[in-house]
Amino acid sequence: MRSMASSASSRGNIAAIVGVGPKLGRSIARKFAHEGYTVAILARDLGRLSRFADEIAREEKAQVFAIRIDCSDSRSIREAFEGVLSLGFVEVLVYNAYQPISWHPTNFTDIKVEHFEKSLAVSSVGAFHCAQQVLAGMVERGRGTILFTGCSASLSGIAGYSELCCGKFAMRALSQCLAKEFQPLGVHVAHVIIHGIVGTPRGPIASSSQQSLLVGEQQHQQTGGGAREGWMDPDALAQTYWYLHIQDRSAWTQEIDLHPSNQRYM
Repeated sequence: MRSMASSASSRGNIAAIVGVGPKLGRSIARKFAHEGYTVAILARDLGRLSRFADEIAREEKAQVFAIRIDCSDSRSIREAFEGVLSLGFVEVLVYNAYQPISWHPTNFTDIKVEHFEKSLAVSSVGAFHCAQQVLAGMVERGRGTILFTGCSASLSGIAGYSELCCGKFAMRALSQCLAKEFQPLGVHVAHVIIHGIVGTPRGPIASSSQQSLLVGEQQHQQTGGGAREGWMDPDALAQTYWYLHIQDRSAWTQEIDLHPSNQRYM
């Protein structure tokens, strides 16, 4: 299913943002819309996604499409990207999808295998399928960008978070494999590791109401509005995604590690 936030006309190639919630995904979509891209935003909740599309299209005077996707289901991914590819050449793919898990650590013996498999499916298998949908067009044109969103769990196993870590480890490996295979063909592949809590944007779409926050790729409940000290502004993070996309190919980043300024390095 697809809905469109109308605007005057299409303004160029497509940026497909997979995994769009109220914070990082929405900020990335808004940034690429601001820079003149037609944007396809994809997530499971089409109703909420359509509201984001309307909002971004109105603010940026851009063309924004909302397309439902379930990144744990290969058929859903194929159907969703039939819609995305019908819009034009996908020059940018941002894979920001995650499977929500408990904020509290789970004893390994208590983890249900179906929950483990679902997390792996979304974090790594879904990333694999989405990349396959767009790479042929990028290679044919000799250009394109694929950006994967990781977190602290991409680098180090964390007790109680086997589901998250295994999926994120696999996605990081996928990013490295694709970078080595496709960057010589003109496709920039990079992995963005976010160490910290992603708060509400400080820009026009920030809300003063209580909202859930993304902790790396996990959910945590905010006790007040706005971004707290040490929390990461998703609009600032979105700028990094944009900079990665426009990097000169003589100096491409393959992995970037982002921290708030007051966080100690481990």
